[in-house]
Amino acid sequence: MTKPLVECVPNFSEGRRQDVIDSIIAALEQAAPIAILDTSSDADHNRTVITFAGEPAAVERAMFAGIQTAAALIDLNEHAGEHPRLGATDVVPFVPIRDVKMAECVEIARRLGQRVGEELNIPVYLYEAAASHPDRQNLANLRGESFQYEQLKEAISTDPLRMPDFGPAVLGTAGATVIGARPPLVAYNVYLATGDVEIARKIARAVRNLSGGLRYVKAAGFLVEGQAQVSMNLTDYQKTPVHRVMELIRSEAGRYGVGVAFSELIGLAPQEFFINTAQWYLQLDKFQPDQILEYRIQRAEGSESVLAHEEPPVPEGASRPIVAIEAPPRNAAPFVSAVSEGTATPGGGAVAALAGALSAALAEMVARLTVGKKRYADVEETMNAIVAVASDLRTRLISAVEEDISAFNGLMEAYRMPESDPARAAAIQENTLRAADVPFNVARLALEAMQLAEQVARQGNKNAASDAAVAALVGL
Repeated sequence: MTKPLVECVPNFSEGRRQDVIDSIIAALEQAAPIAILDTSSDADHNRTVITFAGEPAAVERAMFAGIQTAAALIDLNEHAGEHPRLGATDVVPFVPIRDVKMAECVEIARRLGQRVGEELNIPVYLYEAAASHPDRQNLANLRGESFQYEQLKEAISTDPLRMPDFGPAVLGTAGATVIGARPPLVAYNVYLATGDVEIARKIARAVRNLSGGLRYVKAAGFLVEGQAQVSMNLTDYQKTPVHRVMELIRSEAGRYGVGVAFSELIGLAPQEFFINTAQWYLQLDKFQPDQILEYRIQRAEGSESVLAHEEPPVPEGASRPIVAIEAPPRNAAPFVSAVSEGTATPGGGAVAALAGALSAALAEMVARLTVGKKRYADVEETMNAIVAVASDLRTRLISAVEEDISAFNGLMEAYRMPESDPARAAAIQENTLRAADVPFNVARLALEAMQLAEQVARQGNKNAASDAAVAALVGL
């Protein structure tokens, strides 16, 4: 039986002193049984991003030790770098990877935040899914180029909107730490063929959501080693794919007479990120991920393969797992049990999203069982198209399970705000619209899945007709 896994991707405000970075890594590893997956340091940003994973309790213990060590070794009064920062340990996101719900990562973030505030006397702000206020969900509302450690020094004790969720309203040399829970994101930078940082900043404004650009992109412009850089976080690479981001940057850069020099990935990214990008740029038609040689080798090696446990050979939206692939009847039990409990979530919306995902999955299965059969050669192109569409629907509907839970919880948090709070009405309105939008989107996607089920029932492999019928039924 596989163990639940949580990923943590802390950002530390140190990218130049290797001894300090090594001490932080040692503290993480010595505190609990976790695995360091990646370390990425940038001297210009003066920042290090560490990616590690482990069981939930172990990750929580390790992260406390990392924050404690960074606080002892990093003085924000002496820190300088291109990247905005609030603290020695600047940002700490927890990411559900396997057999862990987003709600569990939220609890980890809140427990850790409280402990850091009480035991280390470091102000803590909660963000993303763990945010205590709607306006703190977006990291950009807490920290930016014009609001960093220096500005927070005064604001934390004078501005009620800057009061920390945990810890003192006083800033020490370790600064403040932002802790939260989120889905996987991709840190991606594009370097321009110019040293004019203003061009990078203009392009960043054009592509980021905050300025009216792409929905799931956060971006800023920096000068790194004399070269203009558009630094980005892609917060949902499935809904805003990287090729769309890159092509928009190329287009905007062309307006200023410059080109793209190269790009870089910071830290890790899911394999689906690379597959989708390659498929788009190479214009691969009828491509299936299991055409990759290494996937076939892993499959032949059996389920005991290391990678088979860490991530399924064929991308299945595993960043937000509800049902694991190895043995659905057994691993579906925690979700079904959670539905049966006397809590509001997961409820009908999450179940509807999962039902829609299963409908799309069955339609995809029938289409795959049809492809390659001589008897169905005349519909092979149609079936390949259905595989691609159904796969996309399945991924989006699986994501909607957590989105529905998050939307409902956000609405409840808004109603819990004090009636005297002037932001309460706006928060309720915003979260009500979000809570209504998710099931509406689920209904639309499930209808598309049901229509695919009808098509594979009529044209697909007759030996799987009953599967197509079930696909249509659960998509209703």
